[in-house]
Formats: sequence, structure tokens, C-alpha cells
Amino acid sequence: MRPATPEEAAALLRESEGPLRPRGGGTKPWGPADDGAVIETGGLGRIVEHNVGDFTAVLEAGVPLVEAQAAFAAAQQMLAFDPPADPKATIGGAMATNDTGPLRHRYGGLRDLVVGTTVALSDGTLASSGGRVIKNVAGYDLGKLFCGSHGTLGLITRVAVRLHPLVRETATAVGAAGDAGRLGEAAVALAARPLEADCLDVAWTGGEGRLLMRFAGAAAGAQAASAVAAMRELGLEDTAVEEDDDALWDAQRAAQRGDCVLKVAGRITDLPAVCRTGAAVVGRAGLGLFWIQLEPERERIAEVREALHPRACTLLDAPESLRGDTWPAADPGVLAVMERLKQRFDPARAFRPGAFVGGL
Repeated sequence: MRPATPEEAAALLRESEGPLRPRGGGTKPWGPADDGAVIETGGLGRIVEHNVGDFTAVLEAGVPLVEAQAAFAAAQQMLAFDPPADPKATIGGAMATNDTGPLRHRYGGLRDLVVGTTVALSDGTLASSGGRVIKNVAGYDLGKLFCGSHGTLGLITRVAVRLHPLVRETATAVGAAGDAGRLGEAAVALAARPLEADCLDVAWTGGEGRLLMRFAGAAAGAQAASAVAAMRELGLEDTAVEEDDDALWDAQRAAQRGDCVLKVAGRITDLPAVCRTGAAVVGRAGLGLFWIQLEPERERIAEVREALHPRACTLLDAPESLRGDTWPAADPGVLAVMERLKQRFDPARAFRPGAFVGGL
């Protein structure tokens, strides 16, 4: 199924019996493998509005992120959201999978940038919340609820987002350490300083690690130099300012994908423990989000999860034989809340039944 409008999507769902599997660009085969009729968002590919003066835009779910960013850049604006680059990735798919990139350090995730959402539910209802302006609303915040739902509650058809000014001048401060503990202490200290960085990332491989702080704007070079001075005070080595820094950040984003990737959602102080798993790591050093590249072996995944317990470790990219181990164990109280939400939005259990946390 490939609806061309939200109304057509709702009509198709009203006539479908399920199970149903939403798909955007097909770039993230995450979660347990499941069957069902595919409903694609490729026909929902329009930028409905771009309100330059208000720094907002309304996009249909199938709009490729690269196309949206190009349109915003023409007006010297951007959606402050930079997940791993893929020309087929769509705004709806990125929202459904809660994808993220280094800009999350300053601007938050996509759930913080969405100001309105329209979704089609399994009974054919079109539900909306928020709007085209930046404000709070009463009732369900569908943008936050559907962000990270992996297509298990309904079909995202339209998204309203806030935009930010596009700044092209950037510079990155880099500092290294061969000790995970020292790197972790430096990350905590740097995150607490008023350095106004756009990004604060870690890269660790082969027993060596680096912290990267990116700054944007006319004063980016001076800010990066101040960050380098702070890194030296904290005992980091091989410090430098990189002004031609796009390749550094492309590598950070690319390392979030691979043959077998475990995403860790924890605390900023977890960085040393994550590095000591013996695997290659990238992540948001100031937020406690890390991506670990592992051998595609069930025993190895279990070993890392045990070492990082009780942090949530979600298996993203993986061979199909391992995708049944996608989700970490969830607290019974949390599962009860999610069960009620599933019942509220998808009582027929038409959308990807059994594919979410706890078999929801």
C-alpha cells in the first residue's frame, strides 16, 4: 500500500485487517523481523509548508531528510537533526525509530524539534496534536509518543518541526586519552563548563579514545581554542583545533551503523564502563548515549549487556537471526503503561504485533 495523502492512508487502514508494517525509506531494519502488509510513505513526499519567518515547516512523513535539509538551507535555515546520512532516510522513519546524531547535544532529539504530528490509526482515524507554531498543547503529545514507537502504534503521516538558523562556520576541539577513566572524567568536566558546544562526542577504538567538541558561528575557532585549553587542563593529550572538520563528524555518524550495533542509553558517567567492553564505541559523551560495534554473536551481546546492567541496551543493526534479542528487559510498571498506550491507539493490534518491547 502506498497512499498519496493522509486521508487516503486512513481509508486504506480502515479497510485493512492487519498485521501492518509501516515503511519509509527502508533504511533501518531494526527490531524483530515481522510479517504483514507493508504500508509505504513514499507517496507522502511533500513539504506542505515552510514558514521562513516563523522558523517552522510542515512535512509529510515520506519526505527524504536530504531533500528537506536542502530546501531549508536555501533559506539559510536547518532542521537541527543529523542522524547517519542515507539519501533514502525519511522524516517519518527517523521519527519512528528515534534516530539521532551529534547535534543532539545542543538541540535535543527529534522529539524536541517536533511541534505537531498527524497519525493514521488502525481504525481509519486521523489524529493530530500540536500545530504549526511552537507551543504546548493539552492531551496526548503525539510527537513525543510516536517518536521511537517503531511503527507499533500507527502510521505517521505528517510532521511539523521547528527550524534553526543555518551556520556554516564550524571548528572542532579534539583531545585524546588512552585511559577510559580519564576520558570519562574529562567528558563530565567539559559537559559542565559553559562552552556552548553544538556537539560533544566520544570515539573509542583499540584502547585509545578521543573527545570531540564542535562549535558553530563566527567565533567557532576561538571557542574551540578555549575548549582545547580546557582539555589540556583535564589531562587530555594530542589536543588540536580542526577547522576543516566535516570528515570527523561524518565518521562519528557513520560509526553508529554496522553489522551489529548495540545502542546504550545511560548516563554521562557510564563512558568508562562502555569503553571497557573492549569494543569500538562512538557516542554523545555529554548525554550518555553510546553505539557499540560488536561481533554478531548472541553470547557477546549478552556479555556486554551484563557488564552494563542496568542500562538499557538495544540491538539495532544485526543479522536477522539475532533480531529477536533487540529489546532490553523492561520494568513491569513501564510495560503496564506501554500496554495501556497500545490498547488506546491500536486496540486491534494491527501495527507490528509483538515487535516492540515486552512483545507489545
